[in-house]
Amino acid sequence: MAFVMLAEVLIFVPSVARFRADYLLLRLEKAQIASLALLATDDAKVSASLETELLKNAEVFNVVLRRDEVRQLALSSPIPQPISATYDLRQAGPWELIRDAAQVLVDRENRVIRVIGNPVQDAGLLIEITMETGPLRKAMAEYGLRILFLSALISAVTAFLLFLAVQRLLVAPIRRVVRHMSAYAEAPEDARRVITPSAGVVELRVAEEALAQMQTQLTGALRQKERLAQLGGAVAKISHDLRNILTTAQLFADRLEISADPAVARAAPKLVGSISRAVSLCESTLAFGKAEEPPPQLKRLPLRVLAEEVVEGEGLGGEGLGAEPGLVSCVIDVPAGLVIRADGEQLHRVLGNLLRNARQAIEAVGQPGTIEIAGGEDESEWWIRVGDTGPGLPPKAREHLFSAFQGGARKGGTGLGLAIASELVRGHGGRLELARSDAEGTEFMIHLPKRVLGGESDQA
Repeated sequence: MAFVMLAEVLIFVPSVARFRADYLLLRLEKAQIASLALLATDDAKVSASLETELLKNAEVFNVVLRRDEVRQLALSSPIPQPISATYDLRQAGPWELIRDAAQVLVDRENRVIRVIGNPVQDAGLLIEITMETGPLRKAMAEYGLRILFLSALISAVTAFLLFLAVQRLLVAPIRRVVRHMSAYAEAPEDARRVITPSAGVVELRVAEEALAQMQTQLTGALRQKERLAQLGGAVAKISHDLRNILTTAQLFADRLEISADPAVARAAPKLVGSISRAVSLCESTLAFGKAEEPPPQLKRLPLRVLAEEVVEGEGLGGEGLGAEPGLVSCVIDVPAGLVIRADGEQLHRVLGNLLRNARQAIEAVGQPGTIEIAGGEDESEWWIRVGDTGPGLPPKAREHLFSAFQGGARKGGTGLGLAIASELVRGHGGRLELARSDAEGTEFMIHLPKRVLGGESDQA
């Protein structure tokens, strides 16, 4: 209604100005007709009573005609007050008409004005009248009220029709989308609750199509997640039973190493290694199948001591358990006084996984290589770098490096080690990232923040 009223105001102002101009032209026309009655007599004279009646019907005081270059006072009567203004309608433009109309409406005094115009039907050079502004202002006010009433009525009808249109085209489809979203949120696995786009408005139609696509993808993801959860439960049970079977087999395989048969003695280490890898796979699968890792118990601990324990536990500190002597060497470049804040057990697992992957990468090419563990700190975090001089990661492994069962870097690997390591580092509020992997080797970076909950910075 406000916008329609604004449009009506823009129409109202020139309309009132046009009404004033028409009103004055009508008075000029009536005055001309009255003067023609005078000219129709033989002596160009009428009685005083007839002259008064003609001026009253024309609603003017005086009428002046100019014909054949002669200015003639056709009709006249006493003027109650001096003339206050003169308006020439022959040369008035739109802005002058609007200005003069506004002055009439604002001025409440009844004044006498002179109006000049062209006679109708070219019955002379000009016609001039004197009249009061009171009747003019009253007629303009009545016309303005009629225009305002009509504008208000049009505005109300327009607003009502616009309200119905908005309700039908916008509000109702939006409410439908909201109902679909609420219903879908109650059971997102139910594909029947995915919205079917039906809006007529293009923008809402696009929004519904995007919502339908998102709901379809989410429903599929939830179904896949449910199937994977069921599959994970089944795999965990199988891994548990298989681990027990392989453990028993490992005990018997250990006895084969002391066999006097040379062929058995040669095959026994390979058999034991295969069974050990199978047991490790089962244990990793069971560990990853847990709902979540326990929250880290953060304590201050010396990083170099932890690194030495990990290296020794992986058989790289002595004669290389499980590796050919001298094939893989390890260098620890961690300041002796560097103390970090972390869960020692979980960080031990992270470093162990990284060292194990690095050692296997070097052993795979059969060339001597080096693993380096470095550490340091800055104002906001501690960092740990684990690098090797192996062949680097293949492109496929880099795409899903930290995804379980997808980021395996070696043949037969599961990718669980890096997935678990990344999850453990995230539990500390940090991140595990691949810093470099090329023909010269691979390098991982562990970032552990110093800022703890509450906004305080822990400076060890």
